[in-house]
Amino acid sequence: MLRQRIITAAWLAPLMLAGLFGLSGGAFAAFTGIIVLLAAWEWTNLSGVAESRRRLMLVAGLGLLMGAFWALGAAVAAWPLWLAVGGWALNGYWVTRYPAQREQWQSTAVRLAMGLWVLLPAWVGFNVLRDTGGVWLLYVLLLVWGADIGAYFCGRAWGRRKLAPAVSPGKSWEGVAGGVGVTLVLALLFAIWQGLGMAAGLGLVVVTAIVTLVSVLGDLFESMLKRFRGIKDSSNLLPGHGGVLDRIDSLTAAVPLFALLSLGVL
Repeated sequence: MLRQRIITAAWLAPLMLAGLFGLSGGAFAAFTGIIVLLAAWEWTNLSGVAESRRRLMLVAGLGLLMGAFWALGAAVAAWPLWLAVGGWALNGYWVTRYPAQREQWQSTAVRLAMGLWVLLPAWVGFNVLRDTGGVWLLYVLLLVWGADIGAYFCGRAWGRRKLAPAVSPGKSWEGVAGGVGVTLVLALLFAIWQGLGMAAGLGLVVVTAIVTLVSVLGDLFESMLKRFRGIKDSSNLLPGHGGVLDRIDSLTAAVPLFALLSLGVL
């Protein structure tokens, strides 16, 4: 398993970095759009859609919607990001109430709607951040990765109090604190690197703390859907790593919110 993870990471990481920071404009939107559509394919399975033809039609429908967004200029606008705010507030409610309130979202139709308000704003958020030149896109990627690393090691070392035992028994409040600690250090270093003033630097610290917590929700939300569906990974598309959703679950929550907040803070 470890060997397979290393092999997959060896070709995936350079490809992702080249696409995310070597492309811009329509090419970048197409690159991230492909990633989102692969995630959408996996989401149809999480939603309980079994027939491959129907799954393809749903993914194609999302692709057409994304194309329309790009043509109309909505793919780099702020207003679609507000969809993520409402959507993730609702997602958070369901995560904290799982499994008691699962009847509210267990239908295929509602789970498909979830995918729309999770994946489409994430794609828009990527485009908005890339439009800034890529620095803040790099930052939010480092933020999510740093939070994951901090949570993993602090959780292993000191984790005692379970964060959401019904959803993801391995996660702890101590791990979350470790993740936030790492990202706050990152925020300070980034503020210095970018030469931000006191007000902007403080704004970045506050935004970072909020987005870090929301990224944890992204992870928990996908875990909840997989637990309900009775599967371990969203797919086996990335050998040793699971599926695309397994790699970007935290980003789907963090990217649109960071993009929205950054428009007014940074």
